[in-house]
Amino acid sequence: MSTLINKVLFSRAGYGLTVLRIVVGIIFAAHGSQKLFGLFGGYGLAGTAQWMESIGLAPGYLMATLAGGTEFFAGLALIIGLLVRPAALGLAILSLVAIFSVHIGNGLFMANNGYEFALALLAGSVAVLIEGAGKLSVDRAIAG
Repeated sequence: MSTLINKVLFSRAGYGLTVLRIVVGIIFAAHGSQKLFGLFGGYGLAGTAQWMESIGLAPGYLMATLAGGTEFFAGLALIIGLLVRPAALGLAILSLVAIFSVHIGNGLFMANNGYEFALALLAGSVAVLIEGAGKLSVDRAIAG
């Protein structure tokens, strides 16, 4: 197997990282399904695009598609443990954009629409990026 592919897939992490990866993946996939499909009380692509335009992320439809697609598909990748490092990188970048474009001006706490939840998801994504998928993952099965 190529050295680069092995570096992307290999993980020495244990079961704890597996639990973190799955929970973070579920949260992101659910948020992505709100943006893309209007599930779980979300607004779908049209509503999300309109909101993104209103906060200066234009073009709104493209930004909504990119954000929702990254959350949904990278979240699914984390859940099943396939290509988790590239997925986690995308989610970390997305979390940084959310923190600095939406939440930073509201302070830390969620009660004020602050950045604490996005920061926690960023930390989970970075942990997966650094450590890999953990023991129970497709990545580990492929890397051997």
